[in-house]
Amino acid sequence: MNSIHNFNTEFKLKEMKRRTPISEIMTKEVITLNHTDDLEAAERLFKSKKIRHIPVVSGEQIIGMLSYTDLLRISFADALDDNEESVDTVVYNMFTIEQVMAKNLVSVTSSTLIKEVAEILSKKEFHALPVVDDNKLVGIVTTTDLINYLIEQF
Repeated sequence: MNSIHNFNTEFKLKEMKRRTPISEIMTKEVITLNHTDDLEAAERLFKSKKIRHIPVVSGEQIIGMLSYTDLLRISFADALDDNEESVDTVVYNMFTIEQVMAKNLVSVTSSTLIKEVAEILSKKEFHALPVVDDNKLVGIVTTTDLINYLIEQF
């Protein structure tokens, strides 16, 4: 009887983990950029917060996603020392955040299962998803969040 009980308990725990929503692992205090900010401000945020993806908002609504890779495509930002504050703003003054950011976003809700998010990220060419409930940005989930979650399972 005891081994059946242990098996049932183990099965239920695995099933609960399979049904874990992304809200359990997403970043809830999201750093954002306003669509009117400039690319110099974006680079400062990437470097000071040591992040790679920043949702771009207009009010409370997300309108795009800017990645550090997007900045690197138009500049030599990676040539600067991470502790250096000044940037060559000539290139940044040629573009707006809205011109550089990804606009056709795929988003998930906070109740989307971790497995579903992993499937989306494994098939797409991006590494972060905004988490949106009722048209409001409530979080962000990255491939790093998923990897850290998997590490905790072992």
